[in-house]
Amino acid sequence: MSWPHPVPKIADEERRRRLSLLQASLEERGLGGLLLGATESLRYFTGLVWHPSERLLGALVTPNEIRYIVPGFEESRVETLSRLPGDIAVWQEDESSAALVASLLPSGAKLALDDALPLFLYHQLATVFGADRLVDGGRLIRDMRLRKSQAEIAIIKYAMDLTLEVQRRALSIIRPGIRASEVIRYIDEQHKALGATGGSSFCIVSFGLATSLPHGADGDQVYSPGDVVLVDTGCRLDGYHSDLTRTYVLDEPRSEFAEAWMIEREAQQAVFDAARIGATCGSLDDAARRVLASHGLGPDYALPGLPHRAGHGLGMEIHEEPYIVRGNSTVLQPGMCFSNEPMLVFPGRFGIRLEDHIHMTATGPEWFTQPARSPAEPFA
Repeated sequence: MSWPHPVPKIADEERRRRLSLLQASLEERGLGGLLLGATESLRYFTGLVWHPSERLLGALVTPNEIRYIVPGFEESRVETLSRLPGDIAVWQEDESSAALVASLLPSGAKLALDDALPLFLYHQLATVFGADRLVDGGRLIRDMRLRKSQAEIAIIKYAMDLTLEVQRRALSIIRPGIRASEVIRYIDEQHKALGATGGSSFCIVSFGLATSLPHGADGDQVYSPGDVVLVDTGCRLDGYHSDLTRTYVLDEPRSEFAEAWMIEREAQQAVFDAARIGATCGSLDDAARRVLASHGLGPDYALPGLPHRAGHGLGMEIHEEPYIVRGNSTVLQPGMCFSNEPMLVFPGRFGIRLEDHIHMTATGPEWFTQPARSPAEPFA
């Protein structure tokens, strides 16, 4: 497919480097191989994109090679898809895919598993291998995906800018009587118009009281003058996510909303200021809660206050490591990307979520998008 964007897609050369690092880690740990399922990690290492089903389709990575594990009737399809070179090992409908995997490893070798493999596949593998030969490969994979390359950061930045423009356009159509579903449909259309893969990857549009529910309310709300507006949406480019939230009013804000909005922005800035190389992820969540406590909100997860973590990592999954949550001792390093969204909830009244994302450089944090300006000016 054509690629209309100025930022380059992830190149096979980068995937080969990732694969080489993975293979070296397998060798170092004395593992016979790692089995990738039809997950984002399969795309990360090989470029192959496949939707998961009840049939195992993935890749067996050993210290010396890569083999794709494919149902027989899908072989011709897989051969047409973009992926790093590797032999295809086929299993038929009346055969065991787990037995095929075992046959490709030395007798007694241990197999690491993609942590996103479904449980039913684990049980099939355990029946053949024995549970003692199966190892959780999640940490091995996640440690590699945790720090993004410059190419990954460039794609995420472009996707964020694209969604920021969609947010601007969405603001321009909100008027009394418009339904949330109309705004959601418009946002999807605008993501498509700007070249996002498949349009919006998700979209939450909330008005008034519904903004106090972090992930929106059931039903189709209608905007009324004076309502608080919350729009949370994103898209995907070359497998990488954007994710951006704005909360605002269209008219002169009431004083209680304006004051609360400024507290939310203060907490968001505190997270950014705390994001230093060597700081723990948990300390960023702590920084947000200190701001709220200073204004008499909270404490902890009590409401009015912040009912959830202050942020989450983002990349090929919209929620991935590192998580900006109390007690997380993960140390910030260059290349880490995560959201900054210490949402402020006033039950039965309104909620405010200002969500922008940060990527860590060697000298500290940088915004992917500039934070909102004021309660009635959602864009810098």
